[in-house]
Amino acid sequence: MKHRWLHYRHFKLNTRLIAVLCLMSALQASLIGGFAWYQLRESLDNEIGNRALNVSKTIAAMPDVIRAIEKRDSTTLNQISSKLAATNNALFIVIGDKNGIRLAHPNPDRIGKSMADDDGDTGDTALINGQGYVDKALGSLGLSMRGKAPVYDEAGESIIGIVSVGYSLSQVQSAINSYTRWLFGVLFVALVGSVFVAIVIARRFKREIFGLEPDQIARLFEERDATLESVREGIIAINREGLITTFNRNAIHTLGLDSSSDIIGKSISDVLPDSGMLSVLEDGEPQFDLEIWLNSRAMIVNRLPLKQGEELIGAVSSFRPKNEVDLVSEKLSRIQLFADSLRSQAHEYSNKLHTIAGLIQLGANEEALRLITHETADHQSFIEGLMDAVTDPLLAGCLIGKYNRARELGLHLQVERDSQMLEIPQQLSSEQLVSCLGNLIDNALEATRLHHGPEGVVSVSMTDLGDDLIFDVVDQGGGLSVEAQSKIFDKGYSSKNDSNHGLGLYLVMDYVTKHGGNIEVQSTLGTGSRFTLYLPKRAMLKGEAP
Repeated sequence: MKHRWLHYRHFKLNTRLIAVLCLMSALQASLIGGFAWYQLRESLDNEIGNRALNVSKTIAAMPDVIRAIEKRDSTTLNQISSKLAATNNALFIVIGDKNGIRLAHPNPDRIGKSMADDDGDTGDTALINGQGYVDKALGSLGLSMRGKAPVYDEAGESIIGIVSVGYSLSQVQSAINSYTRWLFGVLFVALVGSVFVAIVIARRFKREIFGLEPDQIARLFEERDATLESVREGIIAINREGLITTFNRNAIHTLGLDSSSDIIGKSISDVLPDSGMLSVLEDGEPQFDLEIWLNSRAMIVNRLPLKQGEELIGAVSSFRPKNEVDLVSEKLSRIQLFADSLRSQAHEYSNKLHTIAGLIQLGANEEALRLITHETADHQSFIEGLMDAVTDPLLAGCLIGKYNRARELGLHLQVERDSQMLEIPQQLSSEQLVSCLGNLIDNALEATRLHHGPEGVVSVSMTDLGDDLIFDVVDQGGGLSVEAQSKIFDKGYSSKNDSNHGLGLYLVMDYVTKHGGNIEVQSTLGTGSRFTLYLPKRAMLKGEAP
């Protein structure tokens, strides 16, 4: 038995489904057919028996029959019985007296003999009890269904005879065979139709599960569970009704939920009331790299719609604490800043060293010493002033790098003396803040270099007093027209022909907008521009839950 089961499992799912559905259809057809055949046979037997009984009662009530029995007129009774047997398609009609002696019979040799000769039935039920009845018996004319009724005298008081009407069971069987052919013909058509439907259902079912076999589905399910539990991100999936279908352990840990509670099957609104996944269900649009603030923690969230064909069937969200992403991003930002700073310093000091070497070769030792002293004092003064004003090392490193870059371009970067940036809130990540400020300074340096030329000045001031962080960048560029000011933060817009430009200010505005801040632009053609960036210290990032 076990061997047969294993052999059965080797068949493909499509074959197994068709076989099972066909077997069920055949079993149902057999049960229905057998029951219908049995009911048909019983119904026909009852119908023939009732017909025989009714005919016998009708003949027993005929006045001619009553008078002929009283006179024992066999000739008349035989004529009547023969005519009525032909009229009612009966096998025979036998008429006897009150003692069960035949007065009429299709076979003349049987007249005058007891009706009990054929089957032992004397007709006592009819002759003694006065009741008609039906029985099945094998007589001289073959197996038949008989109906027997008593005959009363004209006054209706005394039983004077008996009438027996028989129908051949071969006739019954012929009718049954006719109905059976129709019945099993219909059942065969139904079975063929069921097989066709089974094939269609099996193929559609196989297509719905992407042609996978049960063992493949089980393996994929196990791999899916292992994958969900192995990734560091929290993952939540919901169906079209907003009910949670997937919730891995890291999601429970990250969101600080009770690990013992059964979350699967609950509404996402009950578990995370402010989840943005419901908006994905409404518009079907994916959301990438969103920054949200939940339980005093910044998180990075991605939300994707789940579709089957063109139908939206749910949504999935992956998220992780932003500080994990920030850690990698911060390290990369620091490396980039250090690299830029070292490159700028190397280039700048290479030029200074060449100049000093030339002065020494010319014997201008005092001028060489003066240049060395000036360079050292200027650079040291900038660093000391910056360290007093800025406590965040990433922001300070950015400004030093931009200072060296300005010197490399022959420009001056000034940080106003009253600048102060001692506290950067947790939700305003340093590396993104540095990226925004760096973009503004780079644009200011480029505009100043193109319009003013050497010795141009870019001024930076900042303050954390009050409810906002404020950064102010002023250049000596060519300024911006009113039209340019309205488009400068659009994605892809640039005053340069280079296709690699047009993203910096767009990303700055995107970051500032997400944190509830603002950027003001003041510009005069031919004079320069001022960019003022405002970031609320208590800004709430867009979105409240994954």
